[in-house]
Amino acid sequence: MQWETVIGLEIHTQLATNSKIFSGSPTAFGAEPNTQANLVDLAMPGVLPALNRRAVEFAVRFGRAIEAHVAERSVFERKNYFYPDLPKGYQISQAELPIVGRGHVEIVMDDGEVKTVGVTRAHLEEDAGKSLHEDFHGMTGIDLNRAGTPLLEIVSEPDMRSAKEAVAYARKIHQIVTYIGISDGNMQEGSFRCDANVSVRPKGQEELGTRTELKNINSFRFLERAINYEIERQIDLIEDGGRVVQETRLYDANKDETRSMRSKEEANDYRYFPDPDLLPVVIDQAFMDAVTADMPELPDVRRARFQAQYDLSPVDANILTATRATADYFEAVAEVSGDARIAANWVMGELAAALNKEGRDIEQSPVDAQALAGLLVRIRDNTISGKIAKQVFEAMWSGEGTADEVIEAKGLKQITDTGAIEALVDEVIAANPQQVDNYRNAEPEKRPKMIGFFVGQIMKKSQGKANPQQVNALLREKLGE
Repeated sequence: MQWETVIGLEIHTQLATNSKIFSGSPTAFGAEPNTQANLVDLAMPGVLPALNRRAVEFAVRFGRAIEAHVAERSVFERKNYFYPDLPKGYQISQAELPIVGRGHVEIVMDDGEVKTVGVTRAHLEEDAGKSLHEDFHGMTGIDLNRAGTPLLEIVSEPDMRSAKEAVAYARKIHQIVTYIGISDGNMQEGSFRCDANVSVRPKGQEELGTRTELKNINSFRFLERAINYEIERQIDLIEDGGRVVQETRLYDANKDETRSMRSKEEANDYRYFPDPDLLPVVIDQAFMDAVTADMPELPDVRRARFQAQYDLSPVDANILTATRATADYFEAVAEVSGDARIAANWVMGELAAALNKEGRDIEQSPVDAQALAGLLVRIRDNTISGKIAKQVFEAMWSGEGTADEVIEAKGLKQITDTGAIEALVDEVIAANPQQVDNYRNAEPEKRPKMIGFFVGQIMKKSQGKANPQQVNALLREKLGE
């Protein structure tokens, strides 16, 4: 039997506010356990929540970014369940009336296919605390630093049909929330977490299969692996005569498998009702316009502009707009150097390799955009060759100064004097009569490869400083081409 996979994602994005959604406690990562939780977060009797305006602004920005309906009136509700790291015994969330309604995003697959994925809703809610198991023998510790941290839960339509599509969608949401500045998207710190709802059905069947929810996956690689494992598990189970049970499952990265965590609750199990301590959130068009007035150019728009303005291929434009920081860096280098093509090659080549080698983000590059542009200017005006430029870049990366300072200190300026280069060419030709004869007697189509021998000898004698274009031109002239 042929099976079709149906996948929907629930993405929890931590909003980049300085304080929590209903209290003034800080949200900084890495503090000692239970040092960033006040009386509101601890649910002490008599305390009342107060909504963080910034969280509302961020939700509106996201709604605009995905072309969604932003509700003029939304309501916070209590989602009731018991868990040790949830002091109140309920989570403040939004159910019936979320702040962001239906929207959509476009994903681009490896083969170039463009697919639209619907976003059902995005709602504001508070995070729970964290249970700690590894530091306690036979017991569990509770850290409430995260309790009350503002989250935007982004719920997709079940529009994805493979793990690769799900990962492409998750990456797109990650790209958007970081581009518009509402989240740092740091998956290692829990700022961006995915739950995947996975089911299978016979191809052609309209009715959805029974779904399982894979909980709290914090890397794109693990998301793909977890979904693929769950697809195979469900298909094997059904084909062996069993049936899929609706449940929540955890992904074990070490064993590369999912395992049952608990039966999946229905909405009515949570006994949602409007929070009596919080008024409905009412916003008008003027508020929405004000908080989105400084919205940056969105990734899809910027990618299309890069292709048109800088004559970049779709693949290169996609790489260079993957993050806002990368796009900003490239554009600054292109504008200052005056050559978008060479700027793109260097940002995707030497710079990317150096960053990857040291595990740095582009914002942490020791060579900033202005400095790299200065290096590329020296390639364009023939002060140095492209090969020497790589040596200069390494020195700049190590903190040895600007391109001009490194070139001067190391004496790397390219030889462009025609007389000096002609002397080198004559010397190499005179020293290699057999290779000269072989070249002159060779078929024309073989000569371009053979001339490389002479170029290599000249570059060696000049310590790489001779202008390659002039060397090639003079060689062809003197060898009788």
